[in-house]
Amino acid sequence: MKRFYIFITIIFSFLTASAQYGGGSSVVGKISGTVVDSVTKQPMDYVPVSIFKTGGKAVINGVVTDSKGNFRIDNIHPGSYRLNVSFMGYPAKNVTEVVTTDSKPDKNIGTVLLAPSRKMLKEVVVTGQANLIENHIDKIVYNADKDLTATGGNAGDVLQKVPMVSMDLNGNVAIRGDQNVKVLINGKPSGATSASLADVLKTIPAAQIKSIEVITSPSAKYDAEGSAGIINIITKQTNISGFSGSISGGVGTRQNNGNLNLNYNKNRFSLSINAGGNLTWPQTSITNFNQDFQNGNRHIVQNSAGTSRVKRYGTISSVTANYDFNAYNQLSSTFRYNKGGFNTNSLTNASKTNYSYLNNPDSTYSYTTNGQSHNSISGFDWTLDYTHKFNKDGTHNIIFSGEWSHSSVVTDFANIFTPEKLIDQKQNINGINNEYTIQADYTVPVNKMLKIEAGGKEVIRRLSADNQYFDPTNGSFVYDPLNSSTYNYNQNVTAGYTVLTFTLPKSYSILAGARVENTSIHGVPQSAGQTNLTPFNNDYLIYIPSLTLQKQISATQTIKLSYSKRITRPSLTFLNPYLSKTNPLAETEGNPSLSPEVSQSFELNYNTFIKSSLINASVYYRHITGVIENIAQPIAVDPTTGLNGTLTQYHNADVNNSWGFNFFTSVNPIKMLTVRTNINVYTYSPSPYAAYSYYFTNTQTRVQYNIFLSVSANLPKDLIAELFAVENSPRYTLQGQSPSFSILGLGVKKQIFNKKASIGINTLEPFNKYKNFDSRTTSPGLIQTSHFAFPFRSVGLTFSYSFGKLTFATPKQKKGDVDEEKQDQSGSPGGAPSGGR
Repeated sequence: MKRFYIFITIIFSFLTASAQYGGGSSVVGKISGTVVDSVTKQPMDYVPVSIFKTGGKAVINGVVTDSKGNFRIDNIHPGSYRLNVSFMGYPAKNVTEVVTTDSKPDKNIGTVLLAPSRKMLKEVVVTGQANLIENHIDKIVYNADKDLTATGGNAGDVLQKVPMVSMDLNGNVAIRGDQNVKVLINGKPSGATSASLADVLKTIPAAQIKSIEVITSPSAKYDAEGSAGIINIITKQTNISGFSGSISGGVGTRQNNGNLNLNYNKNRFSLSINAGGNLTWPQTSITNFNQDFQNGNRHIVQNSAGTSRVKRYGTISSVTANYDFNAYNQLSSTFRYNKGGFNTNSLTNASKTNYSYLNNPDSTYSYTTNGQSHNSISGFDWTLDYTHKFNKDGTHNIIFSGEWSHSSVVTDFANIFTPEKLIDQKQNINGINNEYTIQADYTVPVNKMLKIEAGGKEVIRRLSADNQYFDPTNGSFVYDPLNSSTYNYNQNVTAGYTVLTFTLPKSYSILAGARVENTSIHGVPQSAGQTNLTPFNNDYLIYIPSLTLQKQISATQTIKLSYSKRITRPSLTFLNPYLSKTNPLAETEGNPSLSPEVSQSFELNYNTFIKSSLINASVYYRHITGVIENIAQPIAVDPTTGLNGTLTQYHNADVNNSWGFNFFTSVNPIKMLTVRTNINVYTYSPSPYAAYSYYFTNTQTRVQYNIFLSVSANLPKDLIAELFAVENSPRYTLQGQSPSFSILGLGVKKQIFNKKASIGINTLEPFNKYKNFDSRTTSPGLIQTSHFAFPFRSVGLTFSYSFGKLTFATPKQKKGDVDEEKQDQSGSPGGAPSGGR
């Protein structure tokens, strides 16, 4: 077995520095003033104001402005000072030569005017609705805490409104229609999202989410996993000194949730605690499922109709602590715990009819299935990061990081058939996932034109699954070792990267990188009833180049051309050769010889900022080889009843070429109104490999789309209203299509208590109690259709309240998380997700 080793040796020395505030007089005074927006002439609250000694670089003290824009800095010794006033979307302003004396210790500097920035060299910020969308050079940022209709929902509700992101009925996330997405939480992978992403997203309250970052062309510094790109969910934290917190939640006809956030920051220590959860009311769905098995002049038709009742719950909490030993060394740690699950009760009436070539029924068989299942997900993520800065501004640094992710997935279910010609079944499936990560990242600015980043990473994954099968015996269930199985899966990924950032004359920038990843897989499937199962190995080495060329046309216009290579590794389920009969009418079997999908993407992007409006347009091409497809074939299941079913296997079956166009904008036609839209149109054009062309029934080029539209209004008396709509086309596969998806939502929020609290009402699908979803699968000898009706109409009340006494603390250098991509201060490409990657 070939193994790729990467060694990184970085020699650094710890530097020490001290800063001293001088002043021999015992007289102290104060410096005060008012901060006002230069355009609207309105006072600005929560604006940080810092004070420095004239000529000094160390901050002495600071405050934030109150609701009337006023600030006051106390305990100031006589001397000469400089004030720094900064706020998001505004260039920082320095007020110099602020002098106090023994005879005049108090100084009022009057009104400080802040002008909105129109020269966003590094990013363009939409200022229409409280900076809801930010367009950075390397990513799109959706500030979920500014979205009034997200309150009371979960992470899935928020993701539906993020530019370039879509979700289907089952909660599967896609970027530009591709579901091979890598999802991070605060810049780090989570074992929970690896186990069951769709279910985990339903456990995260929207109130915990600060922002969501979408990265479509990651540089070589990022892990290669996720051919569509990266989604980074940033949770709420604060660097404001003192004690503060907030509480929020919602009660509705479909789901209820609550969230508590506490923050403490004093001197060089900060602590943040977040806890939240949600609970859905029981929801009853209606299903219809039809199969037509064809064999020459005869065919078998199987129909089923039933209902399923689901109740879902979830909770997620975290504790983050940071300590700055001095200006050059920082230690940070986060512990996050999550638990969630859902219970399902279902009742299905089914029938099977044999037809002859004359289309006359020969025989009919009917049965009923009563099903119950219990599903739970739990786990934790523990991260530890140490950062050493070689200079005061932190641009030359090294970051050592470690993470342990643990998750447990339990699925217990039973199916009872009446009459008992099909065998009743009960299964208990327990899965454990442990993932250990160590990483080092080094950044050095060589000169004004060149920055070098390099690092290495080792990921150790250890997964196990225990599938216990029980047979009915004398009215009870007895353990069946022949149909039970175990599965142990080990995966090691060793990686190293180098990224070069060039800042060139005439506003050109180049980001060039290379990454190498070696993957080593060892799987051990075992089952007493399947003696053909043997251990398997699968090793491969992948080289990942990336390149971005950017031109700053003007202060508000940017054009960018980028290339990236990504992979999608087959999951442990796809690799497991065990023949699973969890559903006796829909068997599945993995393939241990699967290779990763390899995706190469080219994108041309144009961005402009016109006053408070943002326009962003992209044309892209994606070429994917070795696409992993699930291929369904008809099989005979039970000779006594004549029932047929399907066997689904996984293969690297085709090549897909996709062209796409993405356009999103945020405009303010009038001051109080913001209109946002996101349109993504792309093609699906598979070319099957010869060995699998027989199974492909959908090889023509298809056009698919995702559309989002919202209108929000800032009304008098602190009222905010928003109306939004989502429309997703059917998603095509090699053997059919999955359902289309649409949603309509409306929300109104009232801010009270000087904007420290709010109450609101939200509704989804007010005109439709159920949403209907239709899908179709066609394979040689099989036509399969399904209809699913899910209750979607909901009305909910929401609330939020912020509390605490705050003072301003100097913003800390962001820590480099396990996969962090730093924001280039020169405005060249290669920026970073907030709070790490």
